[in-house]
Amino acid sequence: MKRFYLWLILGLMSSTSMVAQNYKITVIGKVYNQLGHGIPDVVVNDGENFVKTDMKGKYRIVADTTKSKFIAISTPAEYILPHKDGIAFGFYAPINKLKGKSVRTHNFILNKRENKSDKFYYIAISDPQINDEHDYKRWCNETVKDMKSEISRMDKEHEVIGITLGDMVFSKRNIWEPFKKSIENTGMTTFMCIGNHDMIKSVPSLENSPKGAKIYSEMDFMNYFGPTDYSFNIGKIHVVTINNINNMQHNKYVEMLTPSKLEWLRKDLSYIPKGSMIFLNMHAAGWNKWYPYANMHNTPMLDKLLEGYDVHVFCGHSHFFQDVDVNEHLYQHNIGAACGAWWWGNVNRCGAPNGYMIVDVDGTKVRCIYKATGKSIEYQIHVYKKGEFSTQKDFIVANVWDYDDKCSVEWIQDGVNKGKMEQFKDKDEEYSRIKNEHHVNLPECYTTHLFRLRPEQGAKKIEIIFTNHYGEKYKENIVL
Repeated sequence: MKRFYLWLILGLMSSTSMVAQNYKITVIGKVYNQLGHGIPDVVVNDGENFVKTDMKGKYRIVADTTKSKFIAISTPAEYILPHKDGIAFGFYAPINKLKGKSVRTHNFILNKRENKSDKFYYIAISDPQINDEHDYKRWCNETVKDMKSEISRMDKEHEVIGITLGDMVFSKRNIWEPFKKSIENTGMTTFMCIGNHDMIKSVPSLENSPKGAKIYSEMDFMNYFGPTDYSFNIGKIHVVTINNINNMQHNKYVEMLTPSKLEWLRKDLSYIPKGSMIFLNMHAAGWNKWYPYANMHNTPMLDKLLEGYDVHVFCGHSHFFQDVDVNEHLYQHNIGAACGAWWWGNVNRCGAPNGYMIVDVDGTKVRCIYKATGKSIEYQIHVYKKGEFSTQKDFIVANVWDYDDKCSVEWIQDGVNKGKMEQFKDKDEEYSRIKNEHHVNLPECYTTHLFRLRPEQGAKKIEIIFTNHYGEKYKENIVL
């Protein structure tokens, strides 16, 4: 009897081992150009393992299909970023759709750039967060229309790349298809970053799911846009997008990079020389100072991985605008949401207008400017006249969203320079008005990019001058 049970246990162990073995597959293939020539040294990964193509452009990866859902390449700067109808496509392949059993094959075809340039435009869009038809119409008729107008101007000069920074949909699975349609053929190649509202909230993320799970929270996003973690190269910039929302289930999540995500990023950056410039896209911020509520929980671990690189971080999630000059090699752009305070009005929780960021890249020289939807690019200050800001009745108040410690906000009264305006912390008046007018339970938000001045008795004209991070000046005049 004992021998029988021993054989039964060994049989079960063998059977379990065979099932586990079935999850392992080998993916082979080649990366080649339009002439059929193999491209060496292209970085290929399956979400866990990384390799480089050999001198003939060939690669081989052994993948665990319970963890790895895509084979993806990091497109070299010498090649055009592959896309379909303006949406990034062709740099990845779903492993479950590849032919074969234990060995599967996929080849990547890239078109070489005729004229390689280190200049391009980069548009970062935070939180469209479309919930219904009302939101969708505003997104299309306001944000997308505005972007297309800017893109039509920019693409005459340089290539335009776009990135959404998560929360494209508001936890509504039926919005994915119309959202995808809305960003097709805008004139730029658009990439995606996943946010907490882009996940199937009732189920955990892939790495928190049982082995071999058929449904997991990133699944819808992946079906439309591919891997959540990927990279590419353009000009002198290495661009990385990573998921920093760790979803449990039932809409419970933590803003963090899990150990496996940190390891993926470490491997990706290991192919990039120190001193290079990195654009890092993620949904939740890491370094917000005056409103750290939605920050990542393990930012120091990310800090360590980014040491030695010049990094611009683009993020959203918070529905407010905050620039953070973390150190001389790391700058965070927590961008105002395209939907502002969830499409109730035209401003974010901090009073920054609904909009998106335009980044002008020339080699490693980067100039960022926030574009308010429906406004001129020159609109960088919102002024409340004396008496309009309810907690500052005796003051003129300026909301200067694109502010950091290297900026200045000064004022001139009747031709006399009065120096810097006083910075203070408060709730934005327009945001408070929206909350009260619509009777919506929007979260409170205090901001420090507010400035005030008290005009002197008899003053006739005030000029406010905002000097931004790049030394550019924007002015607003107030007649008293």
